[in-house]
Amino acid sequence: MPQSTRSATLDAGPAGPGAGPDPTTAAELAAARRRLATPERLRSFFAPRSVALVGASDSSGWGQFIVASLATSGFTGPLRPVHPTRPTAFDRPTVPSLRDLDEPVDLAYVLAPTRAVEGVLEDAAAAGIRNAIVLASGYGDGGGEQGREAEASLVRRAVELDITLLGPNCLGYVNAAASVAPFGLGIVPPLRRGPLGIVLQSGALTSNVLAFARAHQVGISLLTSMGNEAVITTADVVEHLISDDDTEVIGLFLESVRDAPRFVQLAARALERGKPIVALKVGRTEAGQRTALAHTGALAGDDAVVDAAFRQFGVIRVGSLEQLLITSGLFTSGQVPKGRRVGVVTASGGACDIIADRSTDEGVRIVDFAESTTAKLKAALPPFAAAHNPLDVTGIVLAERGSAQAGLGDVALEAVVDDPGIDFVFNMLALPAAEPPDPSIIERRMAQIATTTQRSPVPIVNFSATCSDLSPFAQSLLDKHGLHTLAGIEFGLTAIGQALRWQETRALDPRPPSTEQVAAPAGLPSGPWSEARSRDLVAASGVPVVPAELVADADAAVAAAARFARPVALKICSAAITHKSDIGGVALGVQGDDDVRAAYERVHAAGRAVADDIEGVLVSPMRAPATELFVGVTVDPSFGPVLAVGLGGVFIEVLEDVSLRLLPVDAAEVRRMLGELRGAAVLRGARGTRPADLDRVAEVVAQVAAAAAGLGPALQTLEINPLRVDGDSVEALDVLVVTNPVTHDPAGAGS
Repeated sequence: MPQSTRSATLDAGPAGPGAGPDPTTAAELAAARRRLATPERLRSFFAPRSVALVGASDSSGWGQFIVASLATSGFTGPLRPVHPTRPTAFDRPTVPSLRDLDEPVDLAYVLAPTRAVEGVLEDAAAAGIRNAIVLASGYGDGGGEQGREAEASLVRRAVELDITLLGPNCLGYVNAAASVAPFGLGIVPPLRRGPLGIVLQSGALTSNVLAFARAHQVGISLLTSMGNEAVITTADVVEHLISDDDTEVIGLFLESVRDAPRFVQLAARALERGKPIVALKVGRTEAGQRTALAHTGALAGDDAVVDAAFRQFGVIRVGSLEQLLITSGLFTSGQVPKGRRVGVVTASGGACDIIADRSTDEGVRIVDFAESTTAKLKAALPPFAAAHNPLDVTGIVLAERGSAQAGLGDVALEAVVDDPGIDFVFNMLALPAAEPPDPSIIERRMAQIATTTQRSPVPIVNFSATCSDLSPFAQSLLDKHGLHTLAGIEFGLTAIGQALRWQETRALDPRPPSTEQVAAPAGLPSGPWSEARSRDLVAASGVPVVPAELVADADAAVAAAARFARPVALKICSAAITHKSDIGGVALGVQGDDDVRAAYERVHAAGRAVADDIEGVLVSPMRAPATELFVGVTVDPSFGPVLAVGLGGVFIEVLEDVSLRLLPVDAAEVRRMLGELRGAAVLRGARGTRPADLDRVAEVVAQVAAAAAGLGPALQTLEINPLRVDGDSVEALDVLVVTNPVTHDPAGAGS
């Protein structure tokens, strides 16, 4: 039975017996694998006209599910059971091997045990079959060396035989658009077709996803479980869905992002083409490759970087399967808001209160109705219904047939959609759990809402009060009139907030990092740099740095202090000492000549006590207190260079108030980062401080990022802490650079 645990990366271990010529490096193997999973190959892989079931038997639960799922999907092509000893399976005659088929099929679903899988692939290739799903587990999913070697051998065999393979440890897929579902779990009919493509790094969750989607009016184009992703990867399927005409929205359940640089490129492409990606990414792990020398690595932990990368390139990150499907359903509904001003129509005062609170959370503005709207409402509604936004029509929509108030809820909706000051309407639907004795009332109301929706100048987003499954009657009613409803106030407003942020990100047109490798400059040290050398690096990129002189004796320190406006600061300068304050290597606020001499001797002695490689002592002028920023760039093991910007002091140490972006960034992007900080008010001049020139700050931070990027694969950390900001005066007061001469390969060998 397939396991939920997926192999982490492809291990380029020894090939299996008889593998023959194969790629000799992990990179070559990855490139060969990619050729088996291009959008062109996947287009035919996911739409087979004939299927063979290898290992089919009436006693196989997996086989029974696959046959039933194919039937539920409406598949009418040939289904050929294959078994070496049994003459029939599922009321069909079998053949002993794929080689015995009278003509090749488009897809082989392999139910054979792990030890027999490669032999089945050889049979498939000999029979002219180029697509396979492998159910068997015990490969990289087991976590052992033997399993990893077996998986690497399987990949090599697939490459040699030119077979596109989904799995192993995989249940298969459901292609509702093509009416085919070679899928190893049962599908409860009906299978709802729609424009949502779903990719799951899980097997068993597929049934839950299908059930929730069906109960909430969300139709799918393609749903696939991924298994171990030995050949076809999540990124491959995402690339296919971006080009798929039947798919408008892409939903992902991710346990990991295996090929982060490629994923970012694909996310940017999907955003450009207007196909939202909605992702549930699970697993919050310890920060990867943290450096004990700097703050940046600890702040830019694995999950924080994933979150930042998703936000930067328009991937909508959600926290639950419900949010995944409800948010995706909003995008497929055709009623996506284009602005943040909402007009609310409900049949509940309590719902109005909840909506008011949650709208604020999501940045949705409940604006006052225009005078013309208010006049229309007052003329139509009874005196006890207050004509303001949010609008509570106080049960009027439930009035009995023939009542003088019947239909007034529709009149209210008609008035609100014409309000010139709103961007969309959030409209409550009260749908019956079962068909009422007289369905004409609700039928008439749905027809009226449909008519209003068609002529409305703004989107109408319908919602129910709670996240309850839609009854078959309610679904048929909504389908008949072309309407969609979001499941609950909470999920509905969350989806709206996500959709608005996605559109705003798309308008920014973010550019993903270049895939070209930048060569590291020659002669870089391995490990930390001295502060003097670090200062020179950022200054060469245009970053303003507080003046300083490197001196070698006390007399030179006195002379340097005289050239600066005292008081001055003295700091030990050595590549071997990164935490200067910790060893007494810093003296601040030093005034007279004797004090400067004494400070020099004290700082120098502290440095010599812990390191032999002392370049000298840096003397620089003290600066008056001002706003302090933290700016750092570190290298995430998956996504590459990441910029972190935050306020210094308690904000960075305790609150971890930081904004992250993948490089490269420009000044405009940094300006948006500054606005995301919880302490942004400090930069705007809170509590009597001088307001920062945010454009100047953004320009300097972008120069810091450029300096870091210029180090290429040698970069480990570049950090300025603090960056002093006083109005339009911006200066780096302390600079740390750490480099690693080993070439960085963020993509890894396996994806």
